[in-house]
Amino acid sequence: MEKIVSALADSARWRILELLAERPRSVGELAELTGLRQPQTSKHLQTLANAGLVTVFPLGQRRVYAMEPAPLIEIGARLRLLIEAAQANSGERDVVARYQAAIEADAAKADRDRWADGRSFLFERTLQAPRDLVWRHFTDAALLASWWAPPSLTVSECVLEPRPGGRAVLEYRDAEGRYRSEGRVHAADEPKRLVFDLSVLDGAGTISFTGHYHIELKEAEGGTALGLRLHISETTAEALPYIAGIETGWRQVLDNLTQAVNAAMRA
Repeated sequence: MEKIVSALADSARWRILELLAERPRSVGELAELTGLRQPQTSKHLQTLANAGLVTVFPLGQRRVYAMEPAPLIEIGARLRLLIEAAQANSGERDVVARYQAAIEADAAKADRDRWADGRSFLFERTLQAPRDLVWRHFTDAALLASWWAPPSLTVSECVLEPRPGGRAVLEYRDAEGRYRSEGRVHAADEPKRLVFDLSVLDGAGTISFTGHYHIELKEAEGGTALGLRLHISETTAEALPYIAGIETGWRQVLDNLTQAVNAAMRA
């Protein structure tokens, strides 16, 4: 495949294939039509032959070349699969684009500490599951770790103890490093309400910003209405990429929660 792709990467060879797709042609005819010198044309044809894209027919003193479509059919099939996969997952590219746009929008503001203090977010979902099951997905460490991570990140530690003063810990890892948050639970009213803080820490253990979470679970027709309020404080200039990613990240994470709860209901 590498030989085929390499052969197709040259514009002169591509033009030769276009001409051969019409009908077999001699070296001299191809040189005339492409404007290349005959030795150059012969060299390009040899490269195409080595890649299996053309076949040579010695006809007395003449050498006529014909295109072989089979390798192109194989490449075309693989390209179609690649395109289909990219189209099916285009939403992931959109997520990155939105994240970049959010960073650019806040870049001018993040020139000092406390620049985003007081910023608030509200996320709401209706989950087709009873409140006690949704509550367990927040308070059972194993269940919490199964959904509380955006794509490409893996949860390495996840604790949310449902009692006043309980520990709140969230640690992700990816190929580039570790991302840790620590805090405390302030209120827990099973299975209705959960209030806690999480401070995002930098590599030195210094707070980048603190998120204050207020989660409410209400009975709804066919399931549970989830409301998650988040406001932030103690923001530093270095917190820009984290804060810019809150909106997109939490939407992804709640998608994960929805899938996890649905899977639990089917089990």
